[in-house]
Amino acid sequence: MKIATWNVNSLKVRLPHLLQWLAANPVDVLCLQETKLTDDKFPVAEINAAGYEVVFSGQKTYNGVAILSRLPLADVVRNNPYYQDEQQRLIAATVDGVRIICAYVPNGQAVGSDKYAYKLGWFDALRKWVGEELNIHEQFAILGDYNIAPEDRDVHDPELWAGQIHCSDLEREALRELCGLGLVDAFRLFEQPEKQYSWWDYRQMAFRRNRGLRIDHILLSQALAKRCEACVIDREPRKWEQPSDHTPVIATIV
Repeated sequence: MKIATWNVNSLKVRLPHLLQWLAANPVDVLCLQETKLTDDKFPVAEINAAGYEVVFSGQKTYNGVAILSRLPLADVVRNNPYYQDEQQRLIAATVDGVRIICAYVPNGQAVGSDKYAYKLGWFDALRKWVGEELNIHEQFAILGDYNIAPEDRDVHDPELWAGQIHCSDLEREALRELCGLGLVDAFRLFEQPEKQYSWWDYRQMAFRRNRGLRIDHILLSQALAKRCEACVIDREPRKWEQPSDHTPVIATIV
């Protein structure tokens, strides 16, 4: 089984990219973030025609998440039962015995801001829900855009980003506490080339200069981590015309 995550930054704009990527990379499960579509506008027919079932939770202009699967989707849950939130950031489903959560973590905007406090509170509630899900599901994965670079090696310029949003101590601690429930960063299970990132700003030729952050992650339960034989970042879609500022991350489960 191959599972992947991709913040598409508007599915309306990026639908051709999505279909092109799936044709070349027929993963079994794909979690999408920032679909930015109300549910009545979601391109179900096009995704079904590509060979995928899909469940989604969206809103106009902002946020929105979806899970695409070549296998049946069961036990779908939208949003965190422990956190009332009008923003559509979470959706879960079970695929072939694996519990999948697709997450779009709040950006946080700036350290010390109201949105930063929202991000940390949101993470606290996520940890409660994930802990419960892990007690139920031995085979578990939570994929998505976490808006956090876990370590300095996940940042193109650690000194520049020190203490800033995505790299602040409290954000990193929140992610470590989530992983402390028994989750493993699939990407770090393997030796990886240096300077591997999943997001690059549109400005200042950041992608061309590889001035990026690794903020899109696949976290696996201990049992599922034992079945993981590879995890890679696919930079190719970031080279396409009018790309998302993120690119896919893929894990192979045997």
